[in-house]
Amino acid sequence: MKFTLPARSLGRAAAGVATALAVAGTTVLTGGAAHAQAVTSGSLSFSGDQGDWITGGQSYSYATDAQDKFDVYASTDHRVISLSLNGAHGGWWSLDLKAPEGKQLAVGEYTGATRAPFSGPAEPGLDLSGDGRGCNTLTGSFTISNVAFGPNGYVQTLDATFEQHCEGWTAAARGEVHIHNPAPPAELDLGLGVAVDGTASTLNGKATVHGTVTCNKPAAVTVSGQVSQVSHRVLIRGSYTTTVPCVPGAPVAWQAKAEPTGTTPFQKGDAEVAAQASAVDSDYGTTATAGQTTAVRLTKTAG
Repeated sequence: MKFTLPARSLGRAAAGVATALAVAGTTVLTGGAAHAQAVTSGSLSFSGDQGDWITGGQSYSYATDAQDKFDVYASTDHRVISLSLNGAHGGWWSLDLKAPEGKQLAVGEYTGATRAPFSGPAEPGLDLSGDGRGCNTLTGSFTISNVAFGPNGYVQTLDATFEQHCEGWTAAARGEVHIHNPAPPAELDLGLGVAVDGTASTLNGKATVHGTVTCNKPAAVTVSGQVSQVSHRVLIRGSYTTTVPCVPGAPVAWQAKAEPTGTTPFQKGDAEVAAQASAVDSDYGTTATAGQTTAVRLTKTAG
């Protein structure tokens, strides 16, 4: 589809487009990283006056029911929501809403908005762009009638309307967005246990330690740490690491071997085992951890 602008606006529009394309893909998130999530049920519709650069005076409507794909993410401080979509029949668009500094997005009207992410500390931010068109500068407003977050920037609900003017023009783009996702999944929670018995190999000098991990949802858990021992006034140390698939319901066993860093092998007797479990939460892209330090008794083994 070809759009045209009044002749008096072409120069300003060209400059605006050049700047917008130069910053295409800029992430507006502040207050911590977030993990993009697919929108289960959502829609974005907007239209514009004749002379509006973003819409070209046309109307657009996208919805998950029409197989359009939406992704949404929020800053962990709930100050910013960013929505992106790829239309099933073409078209790609993004919408950013941003609260003033120190505020969370909440139900209410946000006036005096300027272009996100470049809005001033006291100003709300707004940016509708896509299909290769964006504003260099803008003014506008948006109203949120419903919003709900989960942990780590999860967006459960958003119902909002917006109005945007590029480059100070009178012509505007106006639209509304609706997002309705399931209740947020639980965050990954790990448990870690270290057994109080282990072995010291007379063959290779390595110490074998073991224990269990627990989780509240499936995850690949890495257990790593260090075995330390003092024998005949010599400090013996060695690191270990292993990864086990964890599933909820029952403790999952782990076992690892620590190779001494020096020439002295691990000995029969008391040792200290420091352990840390870590795994990526597949729902949020965050890392969960658990740690434990345990006194362990090593026995000799020929293996």
